[in-house]
Amino acid sequence: MRFRTAVFAAAVAVCRLSAQDNYEIQVYGADTMEKGKTMVELHSNITLNGSKKVEDGLLPTNHALHETIEITHGITDWFETGFYIFTSYNPVQGGYGWVGDHIRPRIAVPKEWKFPVGLSLSAEVGYQRAKYSPDTWTLELRPIIDKTIGRHYLSFNPTFDRSFHGPGTSQAMGFSPNFKYGYEFSKKVNAGIEYYGAMGPITGFDPLRDQQQQVFAAVDLDLNPNWEFNAGIGVGMTSSTDHLILKFIVGRRFEFGKKKSVADLKPVVKP
Repeated sequence: MRFRTAVFAAAVAVCRLSAQDNYEIQVYGADTMEKGKTMVELHSNITLNGSKKVEDGLLPTNHALHETIEITHGITDWFETGFYIFTSYNPVQGGYGWVGDHIRPRIAVPKEWKFPVGLSLSAEVGYQRAKYSPDTWTLELRPIIDKTIGRHYLSFNPTFDRSFHGPGTSQAMGFSPNFKYGYEFSKKVNAGIEYYGAMGPITGFDPLRDQQQQVFAAVDLDLNPNWEFNAGIGVGMTSSTDHLILKFIVGRRFEFGKKKSVADLKPVVKP
């Protein structure tokens, strides 16, 4: 019984990590949002080929659609706060549902320090309803390191996550490395690969067949300074990973309550 319980807990932990990743499939850059500006993003991810039957009480992922609203506001030149609203549609479950909410403060090394790489750290904490994730309260720590070298862009997110309520609380902190390589084909188009992994607890990684390993071919479009667009198609490289996922991210920057400059306030003197 102890052995079967341990195996089930490990399987639940792996499925929890996969579910979280499928709501927000993104490798972050180190820059924070500009002070006073707000970014609103819609993450849309659909599993084109995933699990097709209920296993250990968990719903299949095949043709499941996850949509996430992410709102990020720049508080200072080196500090931002993000807020997430997770939703899900599953054909087996029959309809859309609210999954949960997360909040994510993030600090960055100021640019005036002139570090050789971009460097920031986010701490994401939040709640997921038990019907969508057995671990309802979780914490994620995400260091972010990036660098642009000519036309090449590199970003590494060695992510650590922990459950505070649910079967995963007995597990050590998990390690989920994410990596992005992009090549600037033009000023408007950057394309490359993104990697997402979930290795298991840091005290001892899961066997390879139980790990989450995904590689995406992705493209970023810079069509307007106030807009962002990312799209990709990913394949799973282990038996525990969804085999084919399509993702889109569309974002829009806003600046609310912008103060008028002194020149704007200066009265016009008629001749």
